[in-house]
Amino acid sequence: MKHVMLDLETMGNGNRAAIVAIGACEFNPIGSGVDSGQFYRRVALKSSVDAGLIMDTDTVLWWLKQSYAARVDTFESGGVPLDYALVEFTHWIGLVDKDPAVWGNGATFDNVIIRSAFAAYGFNTPWSFRNDKCYRTVANLLPASRCPVFEHSGTAHNALDDAITQALYLQRVYKELGL
Repeated sequence: MKHVMLDLETMGNGNRAAIVAIGACEFNPIGSGVDSGQFYRRVALKSSVDAGLIMDTDTVLWWLKQSYAARVDTFESGGVPLDYALVEFTHWIGLVDKDPAVWGNGATFDNVIIRSAFAAYGFNTPWSFRNDKCYRTVANLLPASRCPVFEHSGTAHNALDDAITQALYLQRVYKELGL
């Protein structure tokens, strides 16, 4: 089974948050580095809201406090319609594996939100719910005293850069824990 690290940038934090970027990378938890398979799409915020996904004020205010680079990476060019991004993501997932393990940062965040987006359009999610994995849970298995200093890859809050950083850190946790 192949593994994918998923990261979303959103305008909310509920399970129906409006998506503004989708980033993902293929990786092996017991390997080192990420595979060449990577996916990144900026999503037009209006299309997320038009699909019934939700923005919240606190998240908008949070984005205003993020780095200029993160805001430009996420919002500068507007993005593609959400349904188009989901179709492209489905195609990309199919190139990775028929039914990969998909890791998200938090049991109730990335995977849940993107499933809500697929459902908003009546699309099937391109992996089984049985293969949803929680990066945050595994990352927190490593005690802080053994937690290696780890630099972020690229721009924080760029969906692809965050996915890559999380995949690399997960590999480090697996190695430290002897998994």
